[in-house]
Order: sequence, then C-alpha cells, then structure tokens
Amino acid sequence: MVDTRLHGADPASLMAWWHALEDHRGERARLRRAATPDDALLTDAFFHFLQRVPESWAQGDRLYTAASVATLLSHVRTDDKQSFAKALASGDKPAMSELRFRQLLKSRSPEEFFRRTLRAIRLLDGKVNVVSLAQGILHWHQEYHFGPDANPRNRLGMIWAREYYSQLKA
Repeated sequence: MVDTRLHGADPASLMAWWHALEDHRGERARLRRAATPDDALLTDAFFHFLQRVPESWAQGDRLYTAASVATLLSHVRTDDKQSFAKALASGDKPAMSELRFRQLLKSRSPEEFFRRTLRAIRLLDGKVNVVSLAQGILHWHQEYHFGPDANPRNRLGMIWAREYYSQLKA
C-alpha cells in the first residue's frame, strides 16, 4: 500500500503548507514557474516547504523528490476528495486517456515522471487530491531509487491502475 505517513510527514502539515500557498501567492508563483524540480531548489518557496516536512526530505536524492512534490503541488488549485488515479478516469470522457495513463505509469526518469504528472494535473484543471498526489510522487521516487516492491500489489503502477480502471466507465 501507499505510505500514508508520507515518508514521515504529517498529512495535516502538508495540507497546511498547501493552504498557506493561497496567502503567499508569490511563493506559489515561483514554484509554478519552475520548469523542473531543479529550478525549484533555488527558490525561497522551496525552503519554506522544507520547514514543514521532515528533515530527511532534505538529504541526498530525497531533496529532488521533495522539490518534485512542492512544485507539482503548487499547480493544484482545489483539493479533491477522490484519489489522483481515480480522478484521471472520472467522467463520461476520462480526463486522461488510457494511453497517456499507461505512459505516466511507465515513466523512466524523474524528469519524465514530473512532466507527465504535471500534464495530468493540468488535464484535471488543478482539481487534485493533495495527499494522494504527494503519496504517489513519493512512492514513484521510492521505487525509482530502490526498486519496486516484491509484491506487485504494493507497486504504485498496480495501485494506480486498480484505482483508474475501477473508475473508468466501460
């Protein structure tokens, strides 16, 4: 299953940071202008984000992952109730086609995953479950760096596919 602890972060503190972006529109704008997570690393907005998450997020390869989370969440306009993958399949015509969804799942690099996830957020007009998205980003990076779980049911691709296809209308 997806780590509901967000790799040590409290979902409430993550949500509080995201809500605070509404009052700090300049910070949101700086994160949204970042074309890559590397660009976000150089902003004050990212350092404010790091103050809300566990110190471990700022170490080694996790720093890039944290920048991905902060940058992608800055594009979320409205927190949705349904999971990220379910939202992609919702409606009479899914926001994301099956082909694009499979491409997202098969992303081969952090940069490719970032671009495809950003596209998915835009397809949803920024209406995304903040915690679900953050969990998915963290899960993807965990699998990228350390390999997938031995149990296929615990892999992000399987979790998202189950949610997407259960929501998809035949």
